[in-house]
Amino acid sequence: MQKKEASPLVPGKLKGFDATPRGISGQTENAAFQIQILSQNTFRIQVSKEQSFQANPYTVQAMGEDIPYTLEDGDKFLLLKTGKIHLFVRKENFSLTFKTPSGQVISEDDPNYGINWLGTEVSNYRLLQEWEKFIGLGEKTGGLNRFGQSYVHWNTDHFAYGPGDDPLYLSVPFFIGLHHGLRYGIFLDSTYKSTFNFGAGNKRYAYFSAADGDLDYYFFHDEHIADIITAYTALTGRPELPPKWALGYQQCRYSYYPDKEVLRLGKTFRDKDIPADVIYLDIHHMENYKVFTFDGKNFPDPASLIGQLKKMGFRVVVILDPGIKVDENYQPYVEGRAKELFLKYPDGEIYQGQVWPGWCAFPDFTHPKTRQWWAEKMKFYTDLGVDGFWTDMNEPATWGQTIPHLIQFDFEGSGGNHKKCRNVYGLQMARSTMEGQKKLNADIRPFVLTRSGFAGIQRYAAVWTGDNVSDDEHMLAGVRLVNSLGISGIPFSGYDIGGFVGNCTPPLFARWISIATFCPLFRAHTMINSHASEPWAFGEEVEAIARNYIRLRYKLMPLIYSAFQRATQSGLPLARSLALSYPEDNKVYHGSFDSQYLFCDSLLIAPVESHKSITKVYLPEGEWYYFFSDKKTRGGQEVFWDCPLDYLPVFVAAGSILLMQSAAASTAAEPDNRLKIHVYKGKGLQVQTLYEDDGNSYQYLSGSFSNRTIQMDHDHKILTIAAPTGAFRSSYNKAKIYFHGFSEQYAIVGGQRIKMDTNNIAFLDEISEFDPLPAGEHRFQICKSVSALTVDLDAREQLIQLG
Repeated sequence: MQKKEASPLVPGKLKGFDATPRGISGQTENAAFQIQILSQNTFRIQVSKEQSFQANPYTVQAMGEDIPYTLEDGDKFLLLKTGKIHLFVRKENFSLTFKTPSGQVISEDDPNYGINWLGTEVSNYRLLQEWEKFIGLGEKTGGLNRFGQSYVHWNTDHFAYGPGDDPLYLSVPFFIGLHHGLRYGIFLDSTYKSTFNFGAGNKRYAYFSAADGDLDYYFFHDEHIADIITAYTALTGRPELPPKWALGYQQCRYSYYPDKEVLRLGKTFRDKDIPADVIYLDIHHMENYKVFTFDGKNFPDPASLIGQLKKMGFRVVVILDPGIKVDENYQPYVEGRAKELFLKYPDGEIYQGQVWPGWCAFPDFTHPKTRQWWAEKMKFYTDLGVDGFWTDMNEPATWGQTIPHLIQFDFEGSGGNHKKCRNVYGLQMARSTMEGQKKLNADIRPFVLTRSGFAGIQRYAAVWTGDNVSDDEHMLAGVRLVNSLGISGIPFSGYDIGGFVGNCTPPLFARWISIATFCPLFRAHTMINSHASEPWAFGEEVEAIARNYIRLRYKLMPLIYSAFQRATQSGLPLARSLALSYPEDNKVYHGSFDSQYLFCDSLLIAPVESHKSITKVYLPEGEWYYFFSDKKTRGGQEVFWDCPLDYLPVFVAAGSILLMQSAAASTAAEPDNRLKIHVYKGKGLQVQTLYEDDGNSYQYLSGSFSNRTIQMDHDHKILTIAAPTGAFRSSYNKAKIYFHGFSEQYAIVGGQRIKMDTNNIAFLDEISEFDPLPAGEHRFQICKSVSALTVDLDAREQLIQLG
């Protein structure tokens, strides 16, 4: 007779509870629970059938102070209230319902199996609300709206993944739900393999589950999606301000060698007047792929090489893989074994897996002494002048993609196996690498780029989306991945421009680099034995297009750097899904438009495939200026737009203030001293900030920065440039202000009425026509007859009245 499967175990009836400074704790028939109120918009729910709660030391960094709340004990419910959330706890079965103070249901458990266990797996089933949408969830492929899909969080080395494949390299178990004008977020704080089902295969519920451990989740509710992301990152942390060079153009390939080839690469950028900041050294810089080495044949004097590149204005980033080759003549292995730093079987034998160097041991980055040792080993690179580190293969990856689950980790002294610890391995390797840089160069900002990670990775590293493929589908998929990471609290991410796998075509590279100009991480990369990914590798036509867009990136640097500084305070992304600003507009979730996004708040980017010369764009409500010609178009409609290969559809929201400068060879090169302020006619009060510091050190934390507010009162036609705060001397002593869409020819400055200049503005340089594109393909686009004036930028406030 076939054995009957056990029914799910549920918490059962409430047996008792106690009030705590933050909420309540108590017992049900089958479980212990805690409910903590962390802020007006954030609740934490913990339920365990083991009668105790497991700690996760890696995700939540700050719980905040106790806040006032109200607790009511009714016949059928416990009710916990803040000004934004009312949580009803049903006594009969411990099912939870989150409501607004006005009584609207935000989210609620399934009344029968809301929380349940099947073996070690714990799940939370929640009733689907009518027309509910789900966004975020980190590095997940597919469309913007996750409804009808199911996803797994289990960090996986997924070479040449497809646009619908799952899981990938990095896990962020945090999503945002939307329905009936309400928004909420849920963060499942479990390092175990987890599943999120948003109505896939059923129409009753959505659920999330973890393979083991407690049910431990945070519930957020606020008026705006941005407020939820800010609340989530208040818990899990926000990025530090990166070195400015990390926001410039970065060139990578698997691999550049020998040293003469690397020098030739840098010299070619400068000779061709193509700006760039970073050159990467992949695994071929090592001796037989062993980390913390240089190949003496191909790189006989790495310090000299790096010094020469720095003189040209380049920073060098090297790859770090976690695998330590098992070799009695290799000092890192000998040290790691002696200090017991490697992952082990339960019987104490060192676990070995195969990667690039052969059989390797793997540092246990969940142990503090391993992180300290890793930091010390990094001195090999920093002494040579290396500026940044690229952590790869850190899922961790091994040939065969299988690590025994019984492998043991330290987990900050509490212990854990591979099932519990795999998902935080990349997070802790990135942490070790960042902390190593800080210890070795205390006043220099670190840069770490990671493939793998977990919730909270934004504290330690930028993220790239792994081994993508050279085709249009992957190009657009990468945009959606970056937008999803941004929703999930990771503002600094990007994709391999041109694709890592396969051979990029000239039109594809031209389109890809134009889109990536408006991506937080701006890096081209490709694999061995594939078409090169340098901007000049695709012919003169594409070289000219690439030069134009890379130069545009550097022109926009005041806007980008200022936006990133704000991201360090709010956690909000630079590349922002339209859902954040237009959550109730169903068009932004449509598959034809869900790759569109806002960059630095004001620029709407409409990615388009390389083979298209005309495309359909959706412009949300309001008015929009086409960036390259100032053509104004009413929003709330779909429009067909010409998109020749050299002009990406980019639009500016009416009312916006854009900050620009002259182009420069790198962020280390001084642009001219004139800030360019572009004001686009709109309505109401619009505010922009210009943030500056030295771009490399931590002195800004001691007041060495300049922060200046620029605001336009469109109703009264008054532009105010505030006096700067901070002790840093601005790079700009003048500002040229361009008024787009305004009819006024005069302005009052300092009591004097001045006739403004009239300018034609080209954001991209004109390029010649080359075969094989047809004649007339290139139409040089300018913003015509834009009124402008120049003012001094000093410590005083400046008022400019138009009219």
